[in-house]
Amino acid sequence: MTSEATTRAYRRLSVEERRRQLLDAALTLFAHRAPEEVSLDDVAEAAGVSRPLVYRYFPGGKQQLYEAALRSAADDLRQCFAEPPEGPLSHRLGRALDRYLAFVARHDAGFSALLQGGSVVETSRTTAIVDGVRRAAAEHILSHLRVEDPGPGLRMTVRMWITSVEAASLIWLDQDKQPPVEELRDWLVDQFVAGLVATAARDAQTAAVVRSALALESAEGPVGALARRVLPVLGDAGHLL
Repeated sequence: MTSEATTRAYRRLSVEERRRQLLDAALTLFAHRAPEEVSLDDVAEAAGVSRPLVYRYFPGGKQQLYEAALRSAADDLRQCFAEPPEGPLSHRLGRALDRYLAFVARHDAGFSALLQGGSVVETSRTTAIVDGVRRAAAEHILSHLRVEDPGPGLRMTVRMWITSVEAASLIWLDQDKQPPVEELRDWLVDQFVAGLVATAARDAQTAAVVRSALALESAEGPVGALARRVLPVLGDAGHLL
């Protein structure tokens, strides 16, 4: 492409398109390197623009760019658990995890740096963005469970599972994405159901949720099969279901 053609293409981008271009370039870099290892020069080079242009759109420098990129990634993560409220719970949860784990695989080192913390660009604002994703995921899952006013037991179970998903994702990346992603997804679904069934032994609201979930599953469905394996271990808790 000639320099004149490059200039015309450069000028055709709107303000929002240019900002999106810079964010995409930054997210790509953050996906493969820890935030503190990415410079504004790196972002400018990846986007094919000058460093002053990056500052023009992000006058706060690298911190502002990182937070904007993080918000963009957070928006994508929030949508991972958005699923139509139709069909068996295990199927819906499996599709949500497919999207979540695909995001993890794409952003690799950046995802690790984000969740493990310790970055020199980490602030209370970036921490709030990450926690906002966790809360949004919890609300999506509670909506899948058809619970409008969750008690402490059920809410804690859901939040603990989200934490376990994050931890499993980090371990999965550290183990060169092994086991295969489909196996990890199914295991995480099993973990969620096992957590619900265990909480049902002590919490009537969760027991009602499990009963409802089982009603939507086929007799040989993942939730039904797992519940039959877990219930004998729970002993007297079986009467709750």
